[in-house]
Amino acid sequence: MSTAQLALVKRDTVDVVAEKVRQFQERGEIHFPANYSPENAMKSAWLLLQTVQDKNYKPALETCSKDSIANSLLDMVVQGLNPAKKQGYFIVYGTKLTFQRSYFGTMAVTKNVTGASDIDAQIIYQDDEFEFEIVRSRKKITKHKSAFKNIDDNKIIGAYCTIYWEDGNEYTEIMTMSEIRQSWKKSKQGPDKENSTHNEFPGEMAKRTVINRACKAYMNTSDDSSLIMKHFKAQDEMIAEAEVEAEIAEHANGEIIDITPEAAADKKATEAPRAEKSKTPETKRQPTGNKAQAGNDPNNFADDVPPLEQEMQF
Repeated sequence: MSTAQLALVKRDTVDVVAEKVRQFQERGEIHFPANYSPENAMKSAWLLLQTVQDKNYKPALETCSKDSIANSLLDMVVQGLNPAKKQGYFIVYGTKLTFQRSYFGTMAVTKNVTGASDIDAQIIYQDDEFEFEIVRSRKKITKHKSAFKNIDDNKIIGAYCTIYWEDGNEYTEIMTMSEIRQSWKKSKQGPDKENSTHNEFPGEMAKRTVINRACKAYMNTSDDSSLIMKHFKAQDEMIAEAEVEAEIAEHANGEIIDITPEAAADKKATEAPRAEKSKTPETKRQPTGNKAQAGNDPNNFADDVPPLEQEMQF
């Protein structure tokens, strides 16, 4: 893109979002932490966006709609996140740009919203002494004693994450390795490949998965209707919708085969108007992303798998 074209896109996206955020602040609808500058975050995002490409290696700023670019920037800023701190990244689905939190970002939002002082995850290895109790429907770790000889990526049996508050309150989620691997299977990034990040760093990835699970589970219990919570809870749905839209667009020029039985076709003329909506034949293809799991995933845990290489800097 030329300098002039970039300036036009910036005017219609970054500048629009900056004004929108200013209005939110004036109306008291959003409050940022003292160490967060929305202006600096958008500057970082704009520089990053100039390097983002779609799957065909075309610049996102050329292929994505201005509305989706603006919405992804707004989503980032409202949650108080900055891509320069590895708190999220921009992903292209067809002509739609989305902002997706990293596990760093999920922890940052959780701390900001809940006032948590710390979020810690640990791996449970075979032969570790591990015990927990359940008090008023909440898990509490009562004992975890490990040994240096137990540390082995091939002997991980589980992981847990605890969110701590200064008043002594705690919230813990525990996952078996079987549950963690089941969560990984939902990833589109090939976790079962020989050299995948999941297989190269199973302990680190297990921690990230259980951290995402704990933060999302706790945040989903909140009845907070603030702007930041709306954006936090809406992310999974927005990404799933973007994936589905991209798949539909990709196959839009494919041949549609009419599999409507003749009897049904005869009946269609006398059916109520709502029957017209079923004209397009159903297929057995499941939508990409996590939307296919929605029926069995009321808490949106299908997205617990943290995106990989973009945040694998230990």
